[in-house]
Amino acid sequence: MRGDYQQLVDEISAALGAPATLEDRDFQLIAFGAHESEDDEVMDPVRTRSILQRRSSAAVRAWFEAFGIARATAPLRIPPDPAAGVFKGRICLPVRHRGVVHGYVWLLDDGHLTGLELGGTSAPPDPRMAQAMEIAARIGALLADESRAGSELAQVLRELLASRAAGRAAAAAALRDALRDTLRFTPGTPLTLVAVLPWDAAATDTAPLPSLPGLLAACPLPTAAGGPPAGADRPDAPAGAGAGADADADAGPARTEPALAALVRLRQTGSLTPAHTAAEHLLRSPRAGGPPSPAGRAGARPSRTAAGIGLATRELTDLATSWRQALDAARAARAEPRLGPVATWHTLGAYRMLTALPATPTDPAVGPLLAPAHAELARTAEAFLDCAGQAGRTAQQLGIHRQTLYYRLGRVEKLTGLDLDEGADRLLLHMALKAARL
Repeated sequence: MRGDYQQLVDEISAALGAPATLEDRDFQLIAFGAHESEDDEVMDPVRTRSILQRRSSAAVRAWFEAFGIARATAPLRIPPDPAAGVFKGRICLPVRHRGVVHGYVWLLDDGHLTGLELGGTSAPPDPRMAQAMEIAARIGALLADESRAGSELAQVLRELLASRAAGRAAAAAALRDALRDTLRFTPGTPLTLVAVLPWDAAATDTAPLPSLPGLLAACPLPTAAGGPPAGADRPDAPAGAGAGADADADAGPARTEPALAALVRLRQTGSLTPAHTAAEHLLRSPRAGGPPSPAGRAGARPSRTAAGIGLATRELTDLATSWRQALDAARAARAEPRLGPVATWHTLGAYRMLTALPATPTDPAVGPLLAPAHAELARTAEAFLDCAGQAGRTAQQLGIHRQTLYYRLGRVEKLTGLDLDEGADRLLLHMALKAARL
């Protein structure tokens, strides 16, 4: 289908004698026409960035939308604005289907389109522009079909990832049939899941997928803080150990935040390159991100956005496990910047175990150390334990004198009642500090 878009964009470029680009309504690049001119000034920074990065920035999007392109039903002229990086004027053809805007065709105007009649109340459009708008309408129909198919796949994927073990085989069979019917999917092809956390779930199901190698389907899912997708049991947990099975009855409802689950087809089981590409692209989406974490104790859940990738599998019934791994990897990448912004589950180290643990209250011995007033002491203790208790390395990493380090560690012991010369106490403190980041 992406080849169809390129052909139609080339037809518009040929009809109007100007290079055209096609973007979806989120300003993600879909196709672009060739620039045959040898004059570098035909391109401007906004156009160049759109092609090289396959998307436009939020600032550029807001600038263009201020001209009313999302409401337009006929071509619009956009004047140049060098201050915004728009050195050339543009003509925007809204790509609509049944009253819904699905994208935009952009034409750079280097002067030869200035006299082209766009049509309106005073005069009919130039025949070439009428032809271009007819092609844009065909593009709109294709994008609408793709959006509808993507929405159906998203729903089936959501049902599989949120299913409990008893219904997983039926949900996997439904996804297999949907992929085969929509994308000519071959069973046994290696797949993996990418999680982007947090994600703005608004209109995700109705927006077309970006054109990325191997990206098959995507859907938003609510995720419980520190746990599996809300309402689902943990696929890699023992039977009977569903989400919240041992939760404190007085703990109240778990806080949730939406994440995006993206199903990616791999070339081979051992290569996650397509998943990395998809994750990096999705992290640049305007929907990646969420409200900041509420102010609270040191080590509270971070608000930055990250992505995680689960292990590859050839079995659709194993996708729920891959999703859990991807979500754990995203949580770890948010907690530990050295892992991110894209982390794979098999590289998490100790976070593979920490993210698998159910959310529990902070150990009472460590609780006082996590108060905001003691953030510097908590950072010092964590660095000391990360450096395997080596004072020299820790002092160098923190940029402090050894005596300052010993003084702080003494305060940590007094505050927590733990003995940092004891292995068990060190283990407890280290796990609690890492878990607090999650």
